[in-house]
Amino acid sequence: MSLTLQTFLAVSPILTAAVLLVGFRLPAKKAMPVVYIVAAVIALTAWGVSITRIIASTIQGLFISFDLIYIIFGAILLLNTLKYSGAITTIRAGFTKISEDRRVQVVIIAWLFGSFIEGASGFGTPAAIAAPLMVALGFPAIAAVMIGMMIQSTPVTFGAIGTPILIGVRTGLENPEINSKLAAVGTDFESYLRLITTESAIIHGITGTLMPLIMIIMMTRFFGKNRSWTKGLSITPFAIFGGLAFTIPYTMIGVFLGPEFPSLLGGLIGLAIVTYAAHRKFLIPKDTWDFAPASEWNHDWMGKIEIKIDALSDKKMSTWLAWIPYLLVALFLVISRLPQLPVGSFLKLLTIEWSNVLGTDITASTKPLYLPGTILIAVVFITFLMHRMDIARFRASFAESSKVLMGAGFVLIFTVPMVRIYINSGVNSMELLSMPVAMAAWVADNVGSVWPMFAPSIGALGAFIAGSNTVSNMMFSQFQHSVADSLLISGSLVVALQAVGAAAGNMVAIHNVVAASATVGLLGQEGATLRKTILPTIYYLTVVGILGLIAIYVLGVPDPLVKM
Repeated sequence: MSLTLQTFLAVSPILTAAVLLVGFRLPAKKAMPVVYIVAAVIALTAWGVSITRIIASTIQGLFISFDLIYIIFGAILLLNTLKYSGAITTIRAGFTKISEDRRVQVVIIAWLFGSFIEGASGFGTPAAIAAPLMVALGFPAIAAVMIGMMIQSTPVTFGAIGTPILIGVRTGLENPEINSKLAAVGTDFESYLRLITTESAIIHGITGTLMPLIMIIMMTRFFGKNRSWTKGLSITPFAIFGGLAFTIPYTMIGVFLGPEFPSLLGGLIGLAIVTYAAHRKFLIPKDTWDFAPASEWNHDWMGKIEIKIDALSDKKMSTWLAWIPYLLVALFLVISRLPQLPVGSFLKLLTIEWSNVLGTDITASTKPLYLPGTILIAVVFITFLMHRMDIARFRASFAESSKVLMGAGFVLIFTVPMVRIYINSGVNSMELLSMPVAMAAWVADNVGSVWPMFAPSIGALGAFIAGSNTVSNMMFSQFQHSVADSLLISGSLVVALQAVGAAAGNMVAIHNVVAASATVGLLGQEGATLRKTILPTIYYLTVVGILGLIAIYVLGVPDPLVKM
């Protein structure tokens, strides 16, 4: 079988997902079971993978799905608990007292608070929280959705306590072959994942610093009274200051602490710095920018839901008490992840493992106590007591979170096993390369050394189709790494470009824009939003691609596996 035919067959499940999700607009819960079946049939017939190996790969994928679902549930449950306890209302209301200038509000509420929420919860929650808040403050609904979508860029790679790296890249990349190569050069997969984290954080840190300024100038250009770019540019010093207040700690935390913390702690540190500065009018222009009166807005700017901050909850609490749960999440995560402390090792003692599943070389395992989901759920119960919630409200938060989980969980139990079939397809009766490696070999032959420029766009394509950085990383990490191997360039850096590109792709992910639009009653205007958010997406992918080329061919960024 020719390499071109192998590549066509290997890419068929991904094309099937694109056609069903984008072309036929089927929901993921209907599309992904079909995609799983297509992948399994191609592996069985064209690759000659045994039915036993396909089942074992599926079981391995279900173990990973559990980890991911558990994290999602913990993140969404904490968010809903804070909503029903009144904490989110208090946090939102606190932002209204900082500045009346809409440009300042974008930096603080959208960029910094949104990045913090992404770090804590992920999975589209920043737009779902920030967009209604901005509407309540007087933003046009469509402007709030556009800005909310743009939040889902820089912080996304380390969203939901690092899930796109810890679950996405790990699931998509780790296999016995790469582990043996790493062992041969005296390292292991954990260290390699930290290298990918470091490179992703640095690339994001450079590219993402301008994102708050881009948010502002798009707001003033598309929704200002005079449709002016210059009104946004006039606050450039403060916007760049707001960008750096996040990206500097974000990058340092990614380099020194790992993938769980950059967005979570970077957003928190940035909020403290910029809020303090804004109160003292640091770098803020003397003029105050606002939208035209609502009576002058286009009719399609407004949603069908009226949102009032005071109506979001009937319970009041201090700002400090409202923020404590998120601070506890950050504290507990740091304590459990620091190698100098014994906490992490203790939590890893409980390991559920199935070695050599069904007699294959495939192993499925999980460490439930070490997963961020356990910490998130522990903080939920602390919040229940600390905020003195009544049982009815707590039950409501649990029920609402369970409904969200049912939808996401059903999709993941097909998506992740499909990815593992891909990765484990290298053991087959046809003696063919695995499906991702076959695709990579074709790309290396036909695209060549400029691939780093295109690698981020593949990540973005995956996020556009799946609505998830994590799923994109699962689908394409092995493919990206194999392309790098074929070109003899840094595989870790190309996977980092994949992860960063997948984050940028969230700005145009259809699933996310629909979810954000629904929170402000603006369903039906998704196309108008996407036509705007494609602009910052192009900026992000272009800059990241150029940085990738410079890092590989000018700076010669090393990779321990390139020597092999």
